[in-house]
Amino acid sequence: MGWKSKGLEPNSKSFVTKKWTLLLCIGCFCAGMLFSDRMWTVPEAEDRVVSQESGFKDERRKLNSEGCDPIRRDMQHEPKNLLGEVLKTHNAVQTLDKTISNLEMELAAAKAVQESITNGSPISDDLKIPESILKRKYLMVVGINTAFSSRKRRDSVRATWMPQGEKLKKLEEEKGIVMRFVIGHSATSGGILDRAIEAEDRKHGDFLRLEHVEGYLELSAKTKTYFATAAALWDADFYVKVDDDVHVNIATLGATLVSHRSKPRVYIGCMKSGPVLARKGVRYHEPEYWKFGEEGNKYFRHATGQLYAISRDLASYISINQHVLHKYANEDVSLGSWFIGLDVDHIDDRRLCCGTTDCEWKAQAGNICVASFDWACSGICRSAERMKDVHRRCGEGKNALRTATF
Repeated sequence: MGWKSKGLEPNSKSFVTKKWTLLLCIGCFCAGMLFSDRMWTVPEAEDRVVSQESGFKDERRKLNSEGCDPIRRDMQHEPKNLLGEVLKTHNAVQTLDKTISNLEMELAAAKAVQESITNGSPISDDLKIPESILKRKYLMVVGINTAFSSRKRRDSVRATWMPQGEKLKKLEEEKGIVMRFVIGHSATSGGILDRAIEAEDRKHGDFLRLEHVEGYLELSAKTKTYFATAAALWDADFYVKVDDDVHVNIATLGATLVSHRSKPRVYIGCMKSGPVLARKGVRYHEPEYWKFGEEGNKYFRHATGQLYAISRDLASYISINQHVLHKYANEDVSLGSWFIGLDVDHIDDRRLCCGTTDCEWKAQAGNICVASFDWACSGICRSAERMKDVHRRCGEGKNALRTATF
C-alpha cells in the first residue's frame, strides 16, 4: 500500500533526502575518528617522555654507583688539567719574553745607524754591520778597556792570555768568543794618537774604535758607548768589560757565563758597596755624593770595575736608553745605577777578583780563577812587566781554551 493511499504523502521541506543523510553520517564518523585520535595521541607522548626520564635517572644511578659520574669525573681531572694550562702559559710567556728581547736587540742596532745618519756624520767602518755578523750568534764579546798610553799593557796581554792573528779569528768562528781592545778617539781628531792606534790596528786587527773622546773623567760615557756599540755589532749572550791590567782565563770565563745562560737579565762580577767619597782631591771622589744620603754613606751593590759581564738584554737596555742614563764619576758605580729598579740577577762570583797571591794555590787546588789582579793597584801592579809571571802562575793552561766546549 503506498503512501498516498493512506493519506501520508511526505512534505519535501520537512524530511532530509537519503543522499544528504548518507553524507551527514560519513561526516560524523570522520569527525569522531579525528577527535578520538587526538585524545589518544597526547597521553602516548607523555608516556614516552616519562619513560625517557625514568631511563635517564636509572642510567645516572648506574653511573654514580660505578663511580663514573661525568660531572664528578671532570672535577677529579680539573686540577691536573689546570696545572697543564699553567705550564703552557708559563712556556708561552718565556717564548714571548725571548721574542721581545730579540726585537729590542734589532731595534738597538737600527737606532745606532739611524742616529749616525740623523747627526749627519758618516757611519764608521766599526759601526757597519756585515750580513755575516748579523746571522751569527756568539757566546760573549770581551772588550778590553785601554788608553792611548797603554801600548805596553796591550802587548803584555797579547803575549799572554789574548790569542793573536789566526787564533783570534778561529776563536770567533769555533767558540763564538770575540775579543777586542776598546778605545775611542783623541780630542784632536786624526792626530798623532789616533794615527798610532790605526797603525797598531793594521798590524794586529784587534781594536774596536768607539765614537767617543777619550779622557779619564769620561769612563762612564765610554762604558755606555762600548755596550751600545758591541750590542749593535755582535749578537752575543754576554758582553764583558775588563781592564788591560787584569789577567783573564778565557775558557774559565766562558764556562762561568754559560752556567747563567738561561737567565734573561744577569749582572755578574765581584759585588761591593764602597764608601761615597765626598772630599775633593781624593781618588774616586764623587761630586754628586749628596744624592747618596748623609756623608759617610755607602754605594749600593755594584760590580768592581776590573771585570764584569752583563747579559744581552741588559746591553740592549743600555743601548736603547743611553741618552737618559745618568753618569756618575766612577764607571762601575754608573753601571750599577743603571740596573737599580730593574729585575736583574746580581751574581757575586769571587773568582772574578782573585788576588795575584792567591790565584796560584787556587789553581793547584782545581779552583781556577777567572780574573786575577792586585787590589792595592786596582789591577796588576806594573802589569806590563808582571803579566807574564802572573800568567805563568795563574793561567788555566795552554790547551784549556782549545779543548773547551760551550
